[in-house]
Amino acid sequence: MESVDVVVIGAGFAGLTAARELGQAGLTVLTLEARDRIGGRTWTDHRLGHDLEMGANWIHWVQPHVWAEATRYGREITRSPSADEAYWRGSDGTPRKGTLAEFMELIGDGQQRIIDDVRSAIPRGVEPTVGEIQDLDRLSIQDRIDELELAPEAQAANESVWVGHVNAPLAQTGLSSALRWVAATGGHWQLMHEASATYRVVDGMRGFTDAIARDVRGEIRLNTVVSAVTQHGSSAIIETVAGDLVRARRVVSTLPANAIAGITFEPELPAVWRHLNAETVASQGTKVWLRAAGHLPRFFAYASQSDPISVLKAEFYCSDEAGDYTILVGFGPDHTLLDLDDLAAVQAAVDACRPGITITEVTAHDWMTDPLSLNTWMTHRPGQLTRDLAKLREPAGNVHFATTDNANLWGGFIDGAIESGLREARRIIDALR
Repeated sequence: MESVDVVVIGAGFAGLTAARELGQAGLTVLTLEARDRIGGRTWTDHRLGHDLEMGANWIHWVQPHVWAEATRYGREITRSPSADEAYWRGSDGTPRKGTLAEFMELIGDGQQRIIDDVRSAIPRGVEPTVGEIQDLDRLSIQDRIDELELAPEAQAANESVWVGHVNAPLAQTGLSSALRWVAATGGHWQLMHEASATYRVVDGMRGFTDAIARDVRGEIRLNTVVSAVTQHGSSAIIETVAGDLVRARRVVSTLPANAIAGITFEPELPAVWRHLNAETVASQGTKVWLRAAGHLPRFFAYASQSDPISVLKAEFYCSDEAGDYTILVGFGPDHTLLDLDDLAAVQAAVDACRPGITITEVTAHDWMTDPLSLNTWMTHRPGQLTRDLAKLREPAGNVHFATTDNANLWGGFIDGAIESGLREARRIIDALR
């Protein structure tokens, strides 16, 4: 039987970070990745004639862990196109065209009032469960918006903005998901919006994860699905679907909360993980890439939170033998609302956001049906953050949990994945030394 100090399950940002730190501390590490690639819920793939991020996309310098890694590996950033045109749902229910300044004026009051109590709710972004959030966590984002009694046009716009952030229906998403990210930017909602959807990594996430992987000491074994983790005293046996066995002194699981039940743990997972897995987190949306005919004006568009695509924007301008085209990216609250094989339905969803565009191709990866993720990015249901977060970070015997799902500062982001990988690597190094 193969033996190592640590087995890391999963080679996304959390797993790669943990494996690198553990190996550089002199421990023997084996990373087991079920997919045929590294990256986890980051995935740069060539589609529609361009390298596209099928999963996580944007980073920012206010995200300290990912920015430190970008600096370490010389990863530069580039800005997504700024908008010359804005579209939103008018009071008559049809798309309305305006300027970026007009849209910001429309949403400004509502955006501020949604998070106006953030400094008392979560006084320190690194402690997202400390403060008045203990009481406010019972509320959904929809609860908070409904309290404001905004005009219909302003309410629809504010709702769609937050659907783009949380990737889920707002009535099912905790207000905590809004407050914790704004707390991470010092209470400034404008900065939070910029941090979450503005700056891309040059050469993509694939280049970023490849750079980290080159610093991992020990094998990263792809196409290796872990089926069971069984603890025996001071060690654990990791079994793969292929029947291979590995003994390790410690195990790091990087599986998201929704997908962690895909592995059999003995003793069973702590109650907090089993409960959250059964309950599922809020995220259930979609991210879709679309090829549109011609070079369109730079724009962003918002429909309503009940539309298959709630947020749409121009991202890349391209040309090929067929002519000029624009690649758009869209987000919706429910992955079941959009059939990517039905181009007419996709076209109708785009028309509801921004009329006058001809869609010729569409592509996406459905993270909700991917058994290794079963969610997009972590957003909590009401009550989950304060109930679960501290317990989700606790090891269970020889098993540690490193995932953006249990990060403190930027949970749900790449930054949170790196934070969790660093945290658990330090715990293991201290324990085994």
